Amino acid sequence: MTEFWVSSGHHLAGRNAGGGLAVTDALLLAYLARPELVPPPEACAAERALHAALLDDPRRAVAREEIAAIADPDAVENWQVILAFRDRLVAARSIEAAYLDIVRGNGAGTPPLFLNQLVHLILRNALDGCDDPYVLRAAELFFRPQRVSLADGRTLLADAELIDAQEAGPAHSPLMAMFGHEPATELDVMTDENAWTYWSRSDAFTMALDVAANPKSREGLARAIEAWLRHLLALEARVEPVARIEDRDWRWFVGLDAEATRIGNALWRGDAVAPEALARVVALFRMTIPDVSRVDPRVAGHPVYLLLAMSTGKQVSLKPQNLVAGLPLADGHA
Repeated sequence: MTEFWVSSGHHLAGRNAGGGLAVTDALLLAYLARPELVPPPEACAAERALHAALLDDPRRAVAREEIAAIADPDAVENWQVILAFRDRLVAARSIEAAYLDIVRGNGAGTPPLFLNQLVHLILRNALDGCDDPYVLRAAELFFRPQRVSLADGRTLLADAELIDAQEAGPAHSPLMAMFGHEPATELDVMTDENAWTYWSRSDAFTMALDVAANPKSREGLARAIEAWLRHLLALEARVEPVARIEDRDWRWFVGLDAEATRIGNALWRGDAVAPEALARVVALFRMTIPDVSRVDPRVAGHPVYLLLAMSTGKQVSLKPQNLVAGLPLADGHA
């Protein structure tokens, strides 16, 4: 099996009997070593001492007094959030269970960064053994925001952090930007000829994905969605890309991001939707769930449509929690 997404930390996690991820000391230490959690040079002695003590024992109980002794009020708040997150992970039966608890309404105060890290880790587990680079590249949308470039009939998705760094770098040309140069066109766009190179750079996030002209990209995202639902909810679903909603009696949709939810709600209400808004929908999927006992009776037997859209700023920020909270599952089957 070819390795991928080492940066997720999946090799540091344990496995429980059900195939879920178990929290280990090594995984907690990896969190504590992240640049966001290492005290800066100007940190006070109390903060440095707390961090050092946790590196020695990442599960140790931390007294309120230890946090209160930190001089920087922002650092106090950060450590309260970090430790609450750690305690949630340690208390849960699996990392997957902790994630589900958070996105089902018990995660107030959990930073989006931490959620994205959990999704990265969980999806690596869900896709273990996957040998299709299109699926893996499309799955990056679950935890890495994308910038959209429109060029020559293509809709290219590229890692937003990478593009932001590229535009901020010394090699960026304001003149090229003025003439409409799209930054993603400078990246390798995944094709059948170069897809094999994904394995050597899966942690660099340097390949763009064409979700308009290359149907394998949309198929890849469909397979990633299926794997996510199978792993997290034990839900078997068939997801297929479609060009439009043709059902006159469509019963349910899930917006995979905030913009898609807004557009979908307007369509659902029968409101007029401006053509430029509809043009921001970059992918549309039809989901069927064969086991109708898992589905709300009002929707059972009918497809669920999934919409993915870009913002007016040409960014795609897929929210995988919408697939957990937004599906019309029957009571007791969520």
